[in-house]
Amino acid sequence: MLQAPLPLVRRRGVPNAPVIAAAAIVSLFSLLPVGFVIWIAIQTGWETASALIFRPRVGELLINTVLLLAFTIPLSILLSVTLAWLTERTTLPGARIWAWLAVAPLAVPAFVHSYAWVSLVPSLQGLFGGVLVSILAYFPFLYLPVSAQLRRLDPAFEDAASSLGHGPWRVFFFAVLPQLRLAICGGSLLIGLHLLAEYGLYVMIRFDTFTTAIVDQFQSAFNGPAANMLGGVLVACCFGLLGFEALVRGNERYARVGSGAARMPVRQRLGWFAIPSLVFCVIIVVLSLGVPFVTLGRWLVIGGASVWRLDLIGVALGQTIIFALAGAVLTTIITVPMAWLSVRAPGRLQRIMEACHYYVGSLPGVVVALALVTITVRVALPLYQTMATLLLAYALLFLPRSLVGLRASISQVPVELEQAAMALGRTPLQAAWKITMRLAAPGVAVSMALVGLGITNELTATLMLAPNGTRTLATQFWALTSEIDYVAAAPYAFLMVLLSLPMTLLLYTQSKRMAGQ
Repeated sequence: MLQAPLPLVRRRGVPNAPVIAAAAIVSLFSLLPVGFVIWIAIQTGWETASALIFRPRVGELLINTVLLLAFTIPLSILLSVTLAWLTERTTLPGARIWAWLAVAPLAVPAFVHSYAWVSLVPSLQGLFGGVLVSILAYFPFLYLPVSAQLRRLDPAFEDAASSLGHGPWRVFFFAVLPQLRLAICGGSLLIGLHLLAEYGLYVMIRFDTFTTAIVDQFQSAFNGPAANMLGGVLVACCFGLLGFEALVRGNERYARVGSGAARMPVRQRLGWFAIPSLVFCVIIVVLSLGVPFVTLGRWLVIGGASVWRLDLIGVALGQTIIFALAGAVLTTIITVPMAWLSVRAPGRLQRIMEACHYYVGSLPGVVVALALVTITVRVALPLYQTMATLLLAYALLFLPRSLVGLRASISQVPVELEQAAMALGRTPLQAAWKITMRLAAPGVAVSMALVGLGITNELTATLMLAPNGTRTLATQFWALTSEIDYVAAAPYAFLMVLLSLPMTLLLYTQSKRMAGQ
């Protein structure tokens, strides 16, 4: 059973002020896109805005979005928890290899997943196709925190439940699953935000969502008011998702302080169930990795050596690496204050600022990019199409990825360690930096890897905000596929996957280190 939540020590006055101020500044910057939407709505007027929002098309998009979330998230939870339990708590043959393969789909961009499936099954479209491809592309976001949490759980809780006469299933549902709640909620929120913001995947599957409608408005008719009103509805959907996640998450305590040390859990023997478990793992790997790699392999074989234009590909690869590293470092640094406050000093102000960090991740890259374009052109023209503006867009887009990982990692560091450091003469900031952040370092690395993965595959914001002459792997791939030149685009897709694989390996190894393995 979980321990009852302990009252947190709320330090008044100056000690918390720098952290709150830093988190508040980031929250204000994250409000830029929604401020842009509100400004457009005011300029449009209530009569026109209400006509654009309250119409059958918006209702259709809302139903599609709700159905997508309602099917994808629960199925992803079921798939991820099952895989995590098999790889971390059972004697599954080759468990370490299966664990790595369960994280590897993060290396494949979502639109590559979608194109691979459309190439294999041209009739795959609509809600079923969107749910299937979304699960295969995004379930690692849930598997990763759940598997990491399973490694760190103290088996003493399970032993206590078993000693009370509970069977294996009751032990799992009443002693293990409640301790996975924070990881499940965080991963589910991350997947939900990606579903709200994804564009390329659903365009290829021919499934209409708010994001596809917004981008279509900008690209086809350039109907700014209509697109921004849809963006407002999308923001409302994000706040609804945030509220539901906060309600389910609760305020329980997940850290343990006591005599002795936590034991490593004993893996359960599968027996005859090993064969169906292996079949299950093989099916998931074939669907999530086999289909995309077979498609890419076919493109590369058809193109041969002539498609490898090293002069162009080398430039795109170098710029992608630079943007990924710089954006990951910046995003992680500006997210640390909010992650610390959400765990150590929860409250009304903290929840408001945390919501500001999360909502922007649900917006399509085109909305964030257009907001920054408008602001830089009208207020700070020297920053228009500069690397600084592009990195700010990356930070805004990937704040949720960084915050989820940091929050879960900091929550595993007992607050008593900070209090002990302060009792020995450390200031609150010194205690947080030298104790909490050092122990949370693996989570910091995981957050940076998650952000780097996103930046490597980011398309819309890069196209609109990058300085002239910028060429990344994603933009070059999209340009060539837009010309139906899938053969020439294959090397760029292959390098995106190849570049992302080390980051996924880092995610896996760091999550193992968090459990001391």
